[in-house]
Amino acid sequence: MFAAERRQLILEMVRANGAVSLRELARVVQTSEVTVRRDVRALEAEGLLDRRHGGAVLPGGFTRESGFPQKSHLATAEKTAIADLAAGLVEEGEAIVVGAGTTTQELARRLARVPGLTVVTNSLLVAQALAHANRVEVVMTGGTLRGSNYALVGSGAEQSLQGLRVSRAFLSGSGLTAERGLSTSNMLSASVDRALVQAAGEVVVLADHTKLGTDTMFQTVPTDVITRLVTDEPPAHDDRAATELQALADQGVQVAIAGSSGGGSAGGDAVPGRPPRRDVPLPGPRRSQIPGGPQLRTATVLGEPSTGERARVADLRRR
Repeated sequence: MFAAERRQLILEMVRANGAVSLRELARVVQTSEVTVRRDVRALEAEGLLDRRHGGAVLPGGFTRESGFPQKSHLATAEKTAIADLAAGLVEEGEAIVVGAGTTTQELARRLARVPGLTVVTNSLLVAQALAHANRVEVVMTGGTLRGSNYALVGSGAEQSLQGLRVSRAFLSGSGLTAERGLSTSNMLSASVDRALVQAAGEVVVLADHTKLGTDTMFQTVPTDVITRLVTDEPPAHDDRAATELQALADQGVQVAIAGSSGGGSAGGDAVPGRPPRRDVPLPGPRRSQIPGGPQLRTATVLGEPSTGERARVADLRRR
């Protein structure tokens, strides 16, 4: 495929979906991510699209927000891995809040088998994912329906959250930086997300690597309020995303990497009665970027016992 044909196809994909990851573009045009990145830069220079870390979007800057159909096709594999890992944080009998978004929708599908769970949400998609879960109680906020992301917003939604207290909130957004925290492009959505945060003892942000380093108009969760970030491993060449992860960890955010060795995906069956956990260190190069500084925390994923655990078992057997 000639460069002109390749770039035209890339442009058509971005126009059709609103936002597309570099991985997906490279897969469709059957070339390397390095070549795709070069094409995206050329198209951005012509004003035909905007680059984002790990992807490309339609031009529009801070005010641009893709609708649900476009978001649902961006970084789908990464969102699945993130949802798998995040579901392992939820315990039987907990009360939680889950915000709107395509990643939180994936999480909700995995929470359907957690016994005794109570989920408060302003998302119709989250509620739909849990609608047939026999042992999960779903509490919906009031408010006005925002059709672009199937979420309830406005004063009705915010007022219904007053006086509520739950163990934790699971939220997504349009961008995440160490400087401003989580942000979104819509004022009404941001206001409801802030109300969800006020109701929770701790905040877990679900954000794939394409959102790292991206800043949008309205701040929803400051960095110092974020307890944990569940994300996927950025591509090796994405230095800015890696630097952003390090900066978030330096500010006290617990960073969990999903799907790093292919062992982090456990699916909905792993919520009750899940196998033993093991700690997987975050990618090595990021640990040396800040000599002597705080290191990124390890990600808790599901898998086989660690080498140390196997050694202890063998020792007990010899005794």
